[in-house]
Amino acid sequence: MLDEIISLSKQLIKIPSISPLDLGCQKIISKRLKNIGFFIENIKINQTNNLWACKGSGKTLTFVGHTDVVPPGNLKEWENDPFKPIIKDNFLFGRGVSDMKGSLSAMIIATEYFIKKYPFHSGRISFLITSDEESLACDGTKEIIKILRNRRENIEYCLVGEPTSENFLGDTIKNGRRGSLSAQLEIYGIQGHIAYPHLADNPINNSINFIKDLIFLKLDRGNQFFQPSSLQIFYIKSGKRNISNIIPNSIKIGFNIRYNTEVTEKEIKKKIGQLLLKNQSKYKINWIVSGNPFITYSGTLLEVVKSSIYKVQKLHANLSTSGGTSDGRFFSCMNSEIIELGLINKTIHKINECSQINDLYKLCKIYINILKKLFI
Repeated sequence: MLDEIISLSKQLIKIPSISPLDLGCQKIISKRLKNIGFFIENIKINQTNNLWACKGSGKTLTFVGHTDVVPPGNLKEWENDPFKPIIKDNFLFGRGVSDMKGSLSAMIIATEYFIKKYPFHSGRISFLITSDEESLACDGTKEIIKILRNRRENIEYCLVGEPTSENFLGDTIKNGRRGSLSAQLEIYGIQGHIAYPHLADNPINNSINFIKDLIFLKLDRGNQFFQPSSLQIFYIKSGKRNISNIIPNSIKIGFNIRYNTEVTEKEIKKKIGQLLLKNQSKYKINWIVSGNPFITYSGTLLEVVKSSIYKVQKLHANLSTSGGTSDGRFFSCMNSEIIELGLINKTIHKINECSQINDLYKLCKIYINILKKLFI
């Protein structure tokens, strides 16, 4: 089994599937799943390849993953070519091995093993795999979920293979994620000569108090599952060029809010609007919602994942909602139990990304045990 996991992982890593491109990864996966009786549906939207595959009937477990990876960065800093996977000191190196081609390989091999050993299992196993999780996430899982909902598909259990582990495989699982709301704000003034400020209206000077209020805005106190919501400014820009004798006519401010279940998108927008009103600003604001917060408080899948980790690893997994967004957020509208479990995340998106060989094998065993507990 370990040799198969390594072989498949290497096959996928060799393909430079920088988001949103797939470049053949899903063809490899589709062929393997078709060989064990899965119905295969390939759905391409713009540059994004999506795979929906399913087998069986009844309550459904959907393995969720992505074949796209982030760019490798400076190739000179890698010890080896990031798209020529190598094994060194019991680690498999290559871009995407942890995030998340290694987990995908473990899912596939676990499913092959399970179906071969239990051909008459109950329930339905499915896969939803995209190639744009690492980029805009607009033509992938989000759109496939719309299609599945229109078909009145039911997905009771959603298992996302994102790298959730921190120090040891299975020490941390995600049972929820914060929402992400971004704003592109432009506050207007009047352009003029910097030596004649009374003939102009400086939007930078006028926005200082607003920016201060924004920085210190308290949205909530968090709860037992989520830390307090956080607002961070990621850019401030004014004028087309930095000219020392011109007061610009506007200032642009970009900020992002990672928010929990204690506050809603509508409430956040209202509070920001109140700050702008207090500042008497003339402005334009565009909001971008990347995803709303979700949480699996309890349920069958959560207990099955925790017990499966303990059986293989002999440790009790910590529950976490930290980190960025994942494609798990798109399943919340289907009332699915959503749990994320994958490899150690210490090297994801970094130079010399790697994963322990033994972790790939143990993750596969955990996935097998999850299938057994749900469907045998």
